[in-house]
Amino acid sequence: MTIQEIREYLLRFSDSVELLGSGEGKITGPAKIELAGPGQVSFIANEKYIRFLSTTEASLVIVHPSVSVDEFTEKRSFLKVSDPYTAFVFLLKIFAPPRVITAPGIASSAVIGSGTTIADGVSVGEYAVIGDNCSIGRNSVIGSHSVLLNGVTLGEDVLLFPRVTLYEGTVLGNRVVVHSGSVIGADGFGFAPQSDGSYVKIPQMGVVEIGDDVEIGANSTIDRATMGSTVIGRGVKIDNLVQIAHNCKIGDDTVIAAQAGISGSVVVGRHCLIGGQAGFAGHLELADNIQVAAKTGISKSFLQPGTVLRGTPAQPMRDQLKLEAMMRNLGAMKEKLDLLDAALKERKSDA
Repeated sequence: MTIQEIREYLLRFSDSVELLGSGEGKITGPAKIELAGPGQVSFIANEKYIRFLSTTEASLVIVHPSVSVDEFTEKRSFLKVSDPYTAFVFLLKIFAPPRVITAPGIASSAVIGSGTTIADGVSVGEYAVIGDNCSIGRNSVIGSHSVLLNGVTLGEDVLLFPRVTLYEGTVLGNRVVVHSGSVIGADGFGFAPQSDGSYVKIPQMGVVEIGDDVEIGANSTIDRATMGSTVIGRGVKIDNLVQIAHNCKIGDDTVIAAQAGISGSVVVGRHCLIGGQAGFAGHLELADNIQVAAKTGISKSFLQPGTVLRGTPAQPMRDQLKLEAMMRNLGAMKEKLDLLDAALKERKSDA
């Protein structure tokens, strides 16, 4: 693409794209700002990378309008946009090579159950197994060795990487992506304690329902409901190694980072951000737009939208930071108390 073509392309996503420099030459691909060479495009979305403006060999750099680049325009061109990071993401979509998950069509070694309907354009990889009475939407791709048990429904343009397992009754919307090793619809962790100390398994009779445009990372697990549905809302993004238990409801466009664990019947609002290794007790609720810091332990509901949580047990960020500051000073505080205690004892002995 030429630099002018890139500018015109980005104008589809941004109200203003200002070109500085000659704008001449073609761009062959993207690169990191510190490694980019001639013919490549890079970006700066973090102030700590501005220092590379004087050393980068990139032919085109995407920056925020606040970044001063006048002294560098003789060597390279610049596009100023309000969100350089997102602009670069759109460019990556153009330059990224297509990923081949499996060959087009249905592999001869794939097993398709009775009563299953497969729409046009579907590809099924080697040794994949699709159970009875499933429905596979148009242009969906099922990677090799994936297993869909009976009654699974996939929407259109679904992508299952190799070795994905979908238990019976699981429903995936359109454009859902599930990475390798993930298991959706396994039994929830439900056991009734008995008087003799043993446990009786509670039948898990529900399903998992996943909305449109959801992406689920590798080796993540989403359990089926005891009754009803475990629900993952539209646009949710789930990282690797995440556990979501039975009967949870995750609101639209929420993001969950790696190793987070969400116990049963938790309701998470829309547009929430959940950090890595965060843990949730069961039967809690988070309002919309809540941010949960990494390693936070959620032990109660938080119903005020926009709250930022940190610590174990979780509390609003400002309160937790004050507590952490106090804890860092505990040693000095103890020394002062010891001195005061010694002074009081000395005064009493003199009296």
